[in-house]
Amino acid sequence: MSGALDPGRLGDLRLRPIGDKVLRGERLDPDDGLALYGTSDLLGLGLLAGWVNARRNGDRVFFSANQHINPTNVCVLRNTCVFCSFARMPKEEGAYTRSLDEVYHEAAQAEGQPTSEFHIVGGLHPKLRLQYYTDMIAGLKQRHPSVHIKALTAVEIAHLARIERISERDVLQALKDAGLTSLPGGGAEVFSTAVRATIAERKLTGEEWIRVHRTAHELRIPTNCTMLYGHVETAADRIGHLTMLRALQDETGGFLTYIPLAYHPDHNQLGEEMGRVGTATTGYEDLKNIAVARLYLDNVAHIKTHWPMVTPFLSQIALAFGCDDVEGTVVYERVYHEAGAQTQMHMPYGELVRLIRGAGKRPVERNSLYQPVRERFDDTSSGPDARTRVPAPATTAPATPAPATPAPATPAPVVSARAVHAA
Repeated sequence: MSGALDPGRLGDLRLRPIGDKVLRGERLDPDDGLALYGTSDLLGLGLLAGWVNARRNGDRVFFSANQHINPTNVCVLRNTCVFCSFARMPKEEGAYTRSLDEVYHEAAQAEGQPTSEFHIVGGLHPKLRLQYYTDMIAGLKQRHPSVHIKALTAVEIAHLARIERISERDVLQALKDAGLTSLPGGGAEVFSTAVRATIAERKLTGEEWIRVHRTAHELRIPTNCTMLYGHVETAADRIGHLTMLRALQDETGGFLTYIPLAYHPDHNQLGEEMGRVGTATTGYEDLKNIAVARLYLDNVAHIKTHWPMVTPFLSQIALAFGCDDVEGTVVYERVYHEAGAQTQMHMPYGELVRLIRGAGKRPVERNSLYQPVRERFDDTSSGPDARTRVPAPATTAPATPAPATPAPATPAPVVSARAVHAA
């Protein structure tokens, strides 16, 4: 893919001038983006995106040894975020809120494992204060000092700021002081005002989501970015969304990776209203969204496929369509499965390595900041203790000792859900 590229051989004539731009290193404009979404030449699109990725990342494919933690599914947006299958009202069946002891107990699975990241997201609980989250992060850092903490979406940050009646900057600074490494990219959905009014009324606007991430970048907190596709949005909505992400990256350089998230329609109001229950996005759309992102987001270093949403098999194919990250071990993913994802709740470390190698690529284990942790995989059958790890540099201020844990909450049932707070 990193060899010669001949745009003249592309089957769709509309792709040829775009291919010429790619060869010259010129930025694509929104009309180019619409042409990319409009093409039926999926292989030609993949050829362009794969060439760009190979020039940037070579044959490397990144993954992480990560563990997901969802402290609560109680959410004040339960009745207006109609695409979500995760949220519950406080007294609704299946609602849960974990005590800090329960969070620490779940995180203890990382002991003796290669875990290098905790991915922490949840609902907008009306009564959980900022201290609950700062105590949680500080306690996790005290117990697992080498594990990065990627926690709380922009929506959760803004919610905490409203509850505490302080600025989003103050919330972010408090979390960083407690040991936060980075922010996930969830809650973005699609920035279009019309789309948000349809699927996520009362959630942050696109401009507000951008504002939270800009503030995080100003505080030297790197973040991810996402887009939820495959529901009511148009190609123009998608390109408008990507253009806003690209503009913020031009300004701050704070995005680590972009993840296109496939909408799953089971167990949510939107899926029922659209008559989509039991369906999923097509592989054609999944691969196209990966490839378009790689070509359009010329200033974002990495494009990630989320295997729990689109299956490991399609994620492996995506590695030829501009993708250079297959997510991670994801122990244990809950947010997508209640919405219909049929994949496993986690993937063993060695299986990720084999998946990448099976695509003819070179696996690189990374931490949250895309710093390499391991690049040699001579033996992935001997368990995590056999791994030789690259020492990760300190990325946050030393965590303070964990404060006293609040009274235990009702133990949480095992639940799962949709792409509200992904990646």
